[in-house]
Amino acid sequence: MDYALVMSFSTEFAALFRRDLLRLVQQIETFPEEALLWQHAPGVTNSAGNLVLHLEGNLRDFIGRVLGGVEYQRQRDHEFSAKGISRVELEQRAGELAALIPKVLEAMTAEQLDAVYPINVLGKPLSTRQFLIHLNGHFNYHLGQIDYLRRFLTAGNSVQYLGL
Repeated sequence: MDYALVMSFSTEFAALFRRDLLRLVQQIETFPEEALLWQHAPGVTNSAGNLVLHLEGNLRDFIGRVLGGVEYQRQRDHEFSAKGISRVELEQRAGELAALIPKVLEAMTAEQLDAVYPINVLGKPLSTRQFLIHLNGHFNYHLGQIDYLRRFLTAGNSVQYLGL
């Protein structure tokens, strides 16, 4: 495999996660009232705040811990049951991820990207590259849910992402 191509993938994928994590921060900031982060919409089981916690747990575990060696103990049930964490804390957590996750991804080597991801999460072995693509899709799925929840709960408009 062409090393320049792999480095480009690592760099470009890090940039995508950096962009999307900054979008997450902007979504959190755009909720006009902190309590709305924890409110549900009819027929929807998760609040935006719980989705933020879920995205944090997912990325800290699967990228930060597994690929980056950063100590983390995931509490998945807590991601969906916690309530009332302040907007400032959610923004801080998302901001920390925006620093951590791209750093880990940019350090990925060709061998690491080609290797089978160390944990069989989806029921079949995937290369680390394939699993990272899956994680990006998962992240953006939930980012879209957060956006729609905010729009529904506030009759708000789309977020004009700054600096992206």
